[in-house]
Amino acid sequence: MSSETQARRIVLAARPQGEPKNTDFRLEGFAVPAPGPGQVLLKTRFLSLDPYMRGRMNDSKSYAPSVALNDPMVGEVVAEVVDSQLDGFARGEHVLAHLGWVSHGLSDGKGLRKIDADQAPLQSYLGVLGMPGFTAYAGLREIGKPRAGETVVVAAASGPVGSLVGQLAQRAGARAVGIAGGARKCQFVKDVLGFDAVLDHRAEDFPAALAAACPDGIDVYFENVGGAVWQAVFPLLNPFGRVPVCGLIADYNGSPALPDGISVPALMRGILTRSLSIRGFINYDLDTLFPDFLAEVGAGVRDGSVLHREDIVDGLENAPQAFIGLLKGSNFGKLLVKVAD
Repeated sequence: MSSETQARRIVLAARPQGEPKNTDFRLEGFAVPAPGPGQVLLKTRFLSLDPYMRGRMNDSKSYAPSVALNDPMVGEVVAEVVDSQLDGFARGEHVLAHLGWVSHGLSDGKGLRKIDADQAPLQSYLGVLGMPGFTAYAGLREIGKPRAGETVVVAAASGPVGSLVGQLAQRAGARAVGIAGGARKCQFVKDVLGFDAVLDHRAEDFPAALAAACPDGIDVYFENVGGAVWQAVFPLLNPFGRVPVCGLIADYNGSPALPDGISVPALMRGILTRSLSIRGFINYDLDTLFPDFLAEVGAGVRDGSVLHREDIVDGLENAPQAFIGLLKGSNFGKLLVKVAD
């Protein structure tokens, strides 16, 4: 039985207009709930912060329900079982759970997945071995389908999705070209991750530099960003190019349209004349690939051949500011909040 009596949560206080603000969130205290029959009490150890959460703050139709005002923000966590009245779950075990931005919560076991701290650090199950890693693996394997000698370009290349996309592309024999923001992230992508080339999207000559780095065009573009990066990539896509559309973080805050953007007719004409395949996906649509992902990427993490980076913020109260920074590219690696030791 848990001896703690006070819990905390961060709720959606207001719907953002453009970029989220600290006042769009509210930190609340509440009593730690007691599990009833068939329930477990979970204590959050790590909270994952991800770009998709921005869309859930809007009151608009999407692939998942919006967060209601005054409800806790959504999110996946690594949690410890601190009290259990549910067969199959024992105190001290660790699980993945969709508790949201809370320190404690109840579960009936649905959707919980046990994880093993002896196989990998707990927080890695929210990053390279979790949803971001699987997103990279499934989108590249099912839609990108890189072949030896091809050029694969990925934006947000220092992040948890992009960093794995490039490494997996190289394992397939393709050339990996990363796009990141700032010299520090670019150096990490080139010197640590070992991408074949890396471009800074903040550079004034970015479109020309990207074209120079891809002299044979682009065969696969793994889309995480949208915006100006997409504008630079699109003219370089080769016939029969493939574009897995994973995210559009540059557009999540309702950024105005670019003055020199690609028109819809030009986009459709390019798709037609170059026989392009552009497919959006949500990772759980491809969950039949999850066992293959855990086997392949898990082995790579254990033997050190798959590299990853984490950006860990201490304290649930700091989640809003960290999330606001995430949407601006302030994080360096997979963004996590350490909620409890």
